[in-house]
Amino acid sequence: MKNIDRRQWLKTMGLTGGFTLMGGLGTMAMEYAPRALALDGPVKLNSNENPFGPSKNVRSVISNSFDIACRYPFQYLTKLVAEIAEKEGVSKDCVVVTGGSTEGLKASGLVYGLEGGEIIAADPTFQAMLSYAENFGAHVHRVPLNEKMEHDLDAMSKRITSKTRLIFLCNPNNPTGTLLNKDVLRDFCTSNDNKAVIFSDEAYYDFITEPDYPSMVELVKEDRNVIVSKTFSKVFGLAGMRIGYLIARPDIATRLKKAVMANTNVLAIEAAREALRDDEFYKFSLQKNTEAKQHVYKTLDGLGLSYIPSHTNFVFFKTGRPIRDIISSMERENVLIGRPFPPMMNWARISTGTMEEMRVFSAALEKVMS
Repeated sequence: MKNIDRRQWLKTMGLTGGFTLMGGLGTMAMEYAPRALALDGPVKLNSNENPFGPSKNVRSVISNSFDIACRYPFQYLTKLVAEIAEKEGVSKDCVVVTGGSTEGLKASGLVYGLEGGEIIAADPTFQAMLSYAENFGAHVHRVPLNEKMEHDLDAMSKRITSKTRLIFLCNPNNPTGTLLNKDVLRDFCTSNDNKAVIFSDEAYYDFITEPDYPSMVELVKEDRNVIVSKTFSKVFGLAGMRIGYLIARPDIATRLKKAVMANTNVLAIEAAREALRDDEFYKFSLQKNTEAKQHVYKTLDGLGLSYIPSHTNFVFFKTGRPIRDIISSMERENVLIGRPFPPMMNWARISTGTMEEMRVFSAALEKVMS
């Protein structure tokens, strides 16, 4: 099933009715839940992970793949590349598989940031590419978000110079969870990709519920100067396996492959292949994420705390107090939340978890904020 169909399923099925006809969340929760929910230790809500993955099917495939773990991954990678290419509707030479999408971000930062190349990005946003590129001499123009906590695309356009090599867009954005208007986004990309390569980080694309929201892979298909990154870490629950991929025009993909250092492994490849087939777990993950976000919203509403409705698996909310104090106070209550995101130092990012974990979070936050 194509991702757009899967996400449309979430929109049309709603939070209860349709899903109950499929057997209900209770049955699926029992099937996919972690073997042991260690609530006696810290509740980890700081890294935007999927608390339910890998799925039962993926775990079985991983276990059954140990016999080929003695082999180098290249022959197995060919099959995954073909399956990703089919999923995204591109040719195989557009696909670059990486050791997590972070490796794809860093490789791109290296290619376009060397020798003083300039990169434009929002602020705050995900920093992996930007900080890595700076280590190799790149100059990063960090452009503050607008009043809606979205990328200020007009201001970013004005920063483009003859030295600009890459424009980084994290959409939906981390840490704010905001989503750019699809028409404005496309217009920005097609108006500026002749001046610099546009990089669209779509780590959270699967969580978007806006109907017919396009991936910028569509622009790659038009031979535009666009790179798209995707990951198996979030909705598929494979953060610990370290596997992601880039989609780009073949000539760009070839350049990026030369900069990739962290190749993935056989177990991750086989896990990713099964994850692409496991529609039930994909739907389950999206459903449980929605349920957890609604719980977070209810908690924040009860405390009178402002927040940004999220298109991701986390929520960004205004604490009104120094974030480092909140992090320490929540840790004392056995809950780990997101790191500071300068310059927004009185905002906090909370990842979604199981409902048991969300209830622990709510009790802790109510205690800390009171």
